[in-house]
Amino acid sequence: MRTRSSELTVGIFVIVAAIALFFLAMKVSGLLGNNYGDTYTLTAQFNNVNGLKPRAKITISGVTIGRITDIRLDPKTLQAEVVMEIDSAVQTIDDDAYAMVATNGILGEKYLKIVPGAGEKYYKAGDVITQTQGSMDIEDLINKFITGNAGANKTAPATPAVQAQPDGFAEGF
Repeated sequence: MRTRSSELTVGIFVIVAAIALFFLAMKVSGLLGNNYGDTYTLTAQFNNVNGLKPRAKITISGVTIGRITDIRLDPKTLQAEVVMEIDSAVQTIDDDAYAMVATNGILGEKYLKIVPGAGEKYYKAGDVITQTQGSMDIEDLINKFITGNAGANKTAPATPAVQAQPDGFAEGF
């Protein structure tokens, strides 16, 4: 009888631990939902959102304020259009703030970072964030470095060749 009750206790403990682990995994992955009450929608257009995915977090000053709901291609501008769901408690995103695709660490997940400005007007539901900075593509950076185009200014005139000076060029000093 004693073994049966200990087996039952262990069985219940394992089931409760499995349920707790399931909910923890769902919460960490962002599949369980969000903790926001009411939300409003903002949109932004980017040249490059490589690696950014729906349900990625949106932060201001390191604090999560929302999630990305959709990423699609705008057929007119051929830019990536990112649709964001922002917590309605955050009503003070300046109209001169900019959105940028950022990375957690070197190889971490991509998320959207909103850098506040100093504007006096604020975005409202349905507005479009006009100032954006897309993600940096490591392959492009490596390619520029290898080909020698890193920092090259293609509009600057070529530097004239250095001409040999006569032997007495320093006589005037």
